[in-house]
Amino acid sequence: MEQSSAFHLQMRLDNVGVITIDVPDEKMNTLKAAFAGQIREVIQRARENPHLAGLVIISGKPDSFIAGADIGMIAACDSAQQAETLAKQGQKVMNDIAGLPFPVVAAIHGACLGGGLELALACSQRICTLDDKTRLGLPEVQLGLLPGSGGTQRLPRLVGVSTALNLMLTGKTLRARQALKQGLVDDAVPHSILLESAVAQVLKGHQNRGRLPVRERLANGPVGRAVIFKLAARQTRAKTRGNYPATEKILAVVRHGLEHGSQSGYAAEAQAFGELVMTPESQALRSLFFATTAMKKEHGADAEPAALKRIGVLGGGLMGGGIACVTATRAGLPVRIKDINAEGINHAMKYSWETLGKKVKRRHIKPAERQRQMALISGDTQYRGFQQRELVIEAVYEDLALKQKMVAEIEQHCAQSTIFASNTSSLPIGDIAAQAQRPENIIGLHYFSPVDKMPLVEVIPHAATSAQTVATTVALAKKQGKTPIVVADRAGFYVNRILAPYINEAMRCVLEGEPIEHIDNALVEFGFPVGPIQLLDEVGIDVGTKIMPILQQAYGERFAAPAAFDAVLQDNRKGRKNGRGFYRYPGTGLLRIKQADASIYPLLRIKPKAQLDTSLIAQRCVMMMLNEAVRCLDEQVIHSARDGDIGAVFGIGFPPFLGGPFHYIDRTGATMVVSILTRLMQQYGERFAPCEALQRMAQQNKKFYKAETDGDNHIDSVA
Repeated sequence: MEQSSAFHLQMRLDNVGVITIDVPDEKMNTLKAAFAGQIREVIQRARENPHLAGLVIISGKPDSFIAGADIGMIAACDSAQQAETLAKQGQKVMNDIAGLPFPVVAAIHGACLGGGLELALACSQRICTLDDKTRLGLPEVQLGLLPGSGGTQRLPRLVGVSTALNLMLTGKTLRARQALKQGLVDDAVPHSILLESAVAQVLKGHQNRGRLPVRERLANGPVGRAVIFKLAARQTRAKTRGNYPATEKILAVVRHGLEHGSQSGYAAEAQAFGELVMTPESQALRSLFFATTAMKKEHGADAEPAALKRIGVLGGGLMGGGIACVTATRAGLPVRIKDINAEGINHAMKYSWETLGKKVKRRHIKPAERQRQMALISGDTQYRGFQQRELVIEAVYEDLALKQKMVAEIEQHCAQSTIFASNTSSLPIGDIAAQAQRPENIIGLHYFSPVDKMPLVEVIPHAATSAQTVATTVALAKKQGKTPIVVADRAGFYVNRILAPYINEAMRCVLEGEPIEHIDNALVEFGFPVGPIQLLDEVGIDVGTKIMPILQQAYGERFAAPAAFDAVLQDNRKGRKNGRGFYRYPGTGLLRIKQADASIYPLLRIKPKAQLDTSLIAQRCVMMMLNEAVRCLDEQVIHSARDGDIGAVFGIGFPPFLGGPFHYIDRTGATMVVSILTRLMQQYGERFAPCEALQRMAQQNKKFYKAETDGDNHIDSVA
């Protein structure tokens, strides 16, 4: 059966050809290798018109131009040579478009990313809509890759070296006005006149572009270029710690093209692309991409979610304020906050006002839009307005009796079908629901702080939670812009359970005399965004120590917190929240450089001296986490290795280039992980004993993931 074309040509009376891209049966346009022939065929048909003035390339999708290349096509490559050939095919298509003797204008609305922007760069001009959905960028670095269809060569010549490197090395996207200011597009117009504006540009004929800004012209000279690349390399290495090989390749390929010409640059780009596709870092990052893409299609339970029109929030503290904010500003749902006093409600409202204020300041939204979103948030000290809430999120103090009281009050003041979702980090959901009249409506919904920044939520059904309650809660989390994982109602759930032994081990290193910065730096070098001790300061030492006894009671001595924690707490050290923790919080300005609080060492009766190698410190902490993650999968706390990897990467910043704990075990080999744990157990104690499930994996030479196949990750269970 012949595949229908994704490219459709319409010839206008003014002799402008309009090529509409509309990939059949797909929500968004993505570029596939098979399209090369289709593009050439449609352009050839347009050229049959002897009076052809030029072409407009536009999307037939309502909300996107081209979202990038098909990642599954990349995953199907078995060798660097195959991937290099794929890049060369893409380059050939773009070069064909760039070489056309008449104007070609890209009319961009919505996502124009990766290969989509590379196609737009090959056009003679670009016009985009001013719509908030419009985003332009080259995010390949986030998949461990570089732009492989000419982007590394065309972008620097269009917008200048420093702007191009900034876009490619970070993968960040630009809104319409930013793209216009940086010279990435030639015009930005309302959506309603996009096509007519693009046609008008074609009819003007080829236009000479304005000169680059003075700063970029200087950067393009030999001396300026050397400075730019040296600075970019230094900043990039400081950020990546050498863990992301794509950044080094981007710098090398861009520089090569500028110094040796475009043709040589294209060859270097294709070769580098092929090499990067085969790196374990890119394979890990693509694994996460496939996982999150698959999760977007899942309900979390075998049921359809109920419709949600109004949400309630109990508690106006930091968490309640953050939850109300993402519910109104991202999910677009009216939210009602209930607190025992007006101060709590005002605090929550202020949180949203300040969050939206930052967007206004950056010109991402207009003041009128801030007012519209703020109008979705209201509050009261009574339960007025709660009768119509389909779902209420409880974010009160971590006290079982108080949470049970909240359940009783919601059952009294809300509809029989109202879902009660508890934002608890440690209390069993079954206990919270123990006295409920309608336990099927009770569920856990564990957010991470700060709510507006952390992408993960844990959805925790207890034994009596209905499938529809699970599906509805998962649907709300997605509307809030979160990635939800469904986990079992066991002590610590998943994220805190694997985090606790990791932080405990870091504390043991402190008690052995290792300096605090030395330990944290070891884990940052490994790939975490912050070290474990700084993370404990951020979360709150009091919060962390409250969870430990619950975990110890449930799982035994391996969760026993070092006794030194007591001395820290008794000294009123709670971390960043009260400005007293393992680090100093002296205020603003130059003094904001992170420094450990030296007064904590005598408190712990130690004299700090770096003796352990950073790789050993990282190994000790990470191995404790890996071992616990495997236990969680074996005990069905998480449904799959995929969920465990997403939870660790999005919940606690496990290094994305390693793909998560399970992907990392597969890469290292279960046999090697067991061997390392056994050696650590002999040296440091029973807490390192490899769990039975991991030993089974090693004996049977099994992996958690089967090989990447058609762009999907197939996951084996541990059993």
